[in-house]
Amino acid sequence: MPALGADMESGTVTEWLVEPGGEVRKGDVVAVVETHKGAIEVEIFEEGVIAELVAKEGDEVPVGGVLARLAKPGEELEMREEPEAAEEQGATTKPGPAEKAPAVEEPPKIAPPSRPKAEPPRPEVPAAAARPAAETRAKVSPAARRRAAEIGIDPETLEGTGIDGSVTLADIEAAGHRAPAARPKTAKGKPDKARGSFDPIEMRQAIAAAMSRSKREIPHYYLTIIIDMGRAQGWLEDYNRERPPEERLLPAVLPLKATALALKQVPQLNGFWEDGQVARADRVNIGWAIALRGGGLIAPAIRDVDTLSPSDLMAALRDVVARARSGGLRSSELTDPTFTITSLGERGADSVIGVIYPPQVAILGLGRVSERPWVANGRVVARPLMVASLSGDHRASDGHTGGLFLSALDRLLQEPDAL
Repeated sequence: MPALGADMESGTVTEWLVEPGGEVRKGDVVAVVETHKGAIEVEIFEEGVIAELVAKEGDEVPVGGVLARLAKPGEELEMREEPEAAEEQGATTKPGPAEKAPAVEEPPKIAPPSRPKAEPPRPEVPAAAARPAAETRAKVSPAARRRAAEIGIDPETLEGTGIDGSVTLADIEAAGHRAPAARPKTAKGKPDKARGSFDPIEMRQAIAAAMSRSKREIPHYYLTIIIDMGRAQGWLEDYNRERPPEERLLPAVLPLKATALALKQVPQLNGFWEDGQVARADRVNIGWAIALRGGGLIAPAIRDVDTLSPSDLMAALRDVVARARSGGLRSSELTDPTFTITSLGERGADSVIGVIYPPQVAILGLGRVSERPWVANGRVVARPLMVASLSGDHRASDGHTGGLFLSALDRLLQEPDAL
């Protein structure tokens, strides 16, 4: 079970997307895990064949607990079965490599969802054993699963029209037009929460625990700067005027890109505090804090922000915000951020002082852009101003380094054409 943030202690396996004997590659989504932040798609970072699903659907597993066992490429696959099933097949010892598993005429008995504390040894059977028909799951695309959860359809009940009978997004939409289906259920038989849903009380408790830990362990220092956003806003208005609504940029894009470029100039703030020292990150993956409907907060990564054009960055921002609120974030998106931005947007407060999210070493808070008095060329004029606040980890950097970062951020936002 991966640690999907400093505020996570355990997760519940709500769905397996792989089966024993199935091949997996790095980056494949293998399971859906329910956390206090909602349903998260868990990726695998090894290649091989699934030898055993240790955690059952509905099991709560602590961070670091075993979810599944993987056989490396080239290793002899040894799949396990429950004791009762093995006894019915007469499998009491491990067969030799040349033996074939007997055909299964009747489905074996289903083991209880939670294992007893004193479970007898589980005999091993060869990889050629067929998976019982009772455990067969329909193939459903990730997009189809997300849409099915949104409209309350159980994709397992549908006959797919995709490759090898897989259920596609079109099948879900067609079923939604025909009639409402029963709400999906978990392996324990209880109604499953829709993708993107979460327990607000659990999330508040988790956020409080993570922030308390941060304030207790990290010696914060704070710096602020007022940035004239006149040039950036003028460039943004010119850019959007020539484009249809779906291609226009939101005001958040330019500060986001400028932050990434400033981190390239001041890399001491881009990384993690690990084993008593700073581990600088090679990539600039910015965690963008997203307010969830119903309360709560999550900050998934937008990867390689420094390399993205404004239009590509806008597309990435739209995508991650939509998936954070509807369900469908991947585990790596919660563990990849090397720096975090919390922005209150146009309807927020004038400034925000962030609390560092461990093990990161800094966070940037952006207040709303509002018209206020400003001295320019010896005259007091009304200008659109934004307060940017940096919270830094004094173990990793000091005020001088933080000041260099904020100065670079200001300078970059005065040259929007270069972004």
